[in-house]
Amino acid sequence: MKDQTFSLQPFPSAKPLPKLKIAGNVARSLNQFIIHYALLGDLRQIVIAESVDTPRRKHELWNDTCFEFFLGIKNSDRYWEFNLCPTGHWNVYRFDGYRQGMQEETAFTTLPFSVQFLSDGLALALDIDLDKIVPADQALEVAITTVIKDKDGELSYWALTHQGTEADFHRRDSFIIVL
Repeated sequence: MKDQTFSLQPFPSAKPLPKLKIAGNVARSLNQFIIHYALLGDLRQIVIAESVDTPRRKHELWNDTCFEFFLGIKNSDRYWEFNLCPTGHWNVYRFDGYRQGMQEETAFTTLPFSVQFLSDGLALALDIDLDKIVPADQALEVAITTVIKDKDGELSYWALTHQGTEADFHRRDSFIIVL
């Protein structure tokens, strides 16, 4: 099993950012993909919508606090964007190339993940089988990201690395974990 820890950094901003730490680990065993996020800090500084009884596929989750990761096929332009909202809503998009050919990935009809509220933050965990989209022997390049919405409605963008002059999670040079 390939297992790596991560810590996300905010994209630089002229405005004060919430004092948070976003870290976790990601692993792949055969074709099981496992990711755990820990959002630590004073959650009263940010907007987290209430959990829903019936989580569903939903668009534009990145307009609120949303955990995301991107999986790219090594030596290919194709990649997927996974969005996980603490409410339980989710979505997966497939791209043919950099921001090109965006489509809902219909191979996934559910994306069950867990969210646990802690005294000092929250934890989110997902364990999925990738057989529906890539073969187990295919190397993947991974980008791990999070969008945080603060109490003033401002968004901050957190990632493993920020390669451009603007926050852009789709840049393949930021898919820096290989599994």
